[in-house]
Amino acid sequence: MTTLPPLPAQPAGTPFPTRDWPQADIPATADRARLARLVDRAFADPPELQQTHALVVVQHGRLLLERYGAGRSATDTCPSWSMAKSITHALVGMLVKDGRLDIYAAPAVPEWQAPGDPRRAITLDHLLRMSSGLAFVEEYMPEKPSDVIAMLFGEGKDDVAHFAASFPLAHKPGSFWSYSSGTSNIVARIAAQAAGGTGFEAFMRQRLFGPLGMESADPKFDAAGNFIGSSYCFCTARDFARFGLLYLRDGVWDGARLLPPGWVDYARTPTWQQPVEQGRYGAHWWLDIAGEGSFSANGYKGQFTVVVPRKDLIVVRHGASDADHIEAVKTWIADVAACFA
Repeated sequence: MTTLPPLPAQPAGTPFPTRDWPQADIPATADRARLARLVDRAFADPPELQQTHALVVVQHGRLLLERYGAGRSATDTCPSWSMAKSITHALVGMLVKDGRLDIYAAPAVPEWQAPGDPRRAITLDHLLRMSSGLAFVEEYMPEKPSDVIAMLFGEGKDDVAHFAASFPLAHKPGSFWSYSSGTSNIVARIAAQAAGGTGFEAFMRQRLFGPLGMESADPKFDAAGNFIGSSYCFCTARDFARFGLLYLRDGVWDGARLLPPGWVDYARTPTWQQPVEQGRYGAHWWLDIAGEGSFSANGYKGQFTVVVPRKDLIVVRHGASDADHIEAVKTWIADVAACFA
């Protein structure tokens, strides 16, 4: 049984950053000298990290540290890549709160409705935990067979959800963990249908982006109208920090509960996985990058929104780092978090 660290409440007297971020100095309890060395090194674009474009650090609800690469600023939007998966998780949570989705039920995915289709056993929980069993290859090297590249840039790009839902089962649902961007696009279409089918962007802005003050949020849709919930929601680094704060505050924002009770705990409860190299996973959130109990939205090329409940801390990092440098970026983020008490 995993014991999750408690999620801290917003400190008294600290406003939520719906309009502007409250700011504070880096506390004396932090290892300021080590932190300065880490940050200076990252923005020198060293070979082990490659390019760092933006860093935002928030503790106790206040912006402590913000830095941008040459030619970049706080108003620049950054690609989410797979951090969009965690945004998709939030949208599903709002529909669960409305009573319009049940994560333990099998959603009526059109491609799976033929009598006897074994994919009818896939639940929304299986999808959110990357345990659907669908035969989807998540490979980012163009020279290798890659279903994700075909989905985002090739034959599947005009209807990403249909493309992903058309794959057969390779494993019994719930028996095998396999990270899949196709899965997230199936989930995004399920959420859009539950929200009413049309106007999903309006739902996103009314229920998530608007209340948090994420004015820069720019979700992308395919030709069929699907939110590409696997990969595309551009935001400023500050707005990704707002999203992280929503989860750090257990889905409550300025006194209003936006996510259902227990939804953040669901995101950070480990999923069963066979031995894998990628690290522990929850439900559309990764686990433990900045120590046990931390959880994070991770994106291809080194985008991270890391939530550390034990320190009431959020670290947002954006950059352009190749796959073989991501572990070094994760280590750097853990070292940044370790500078704070």
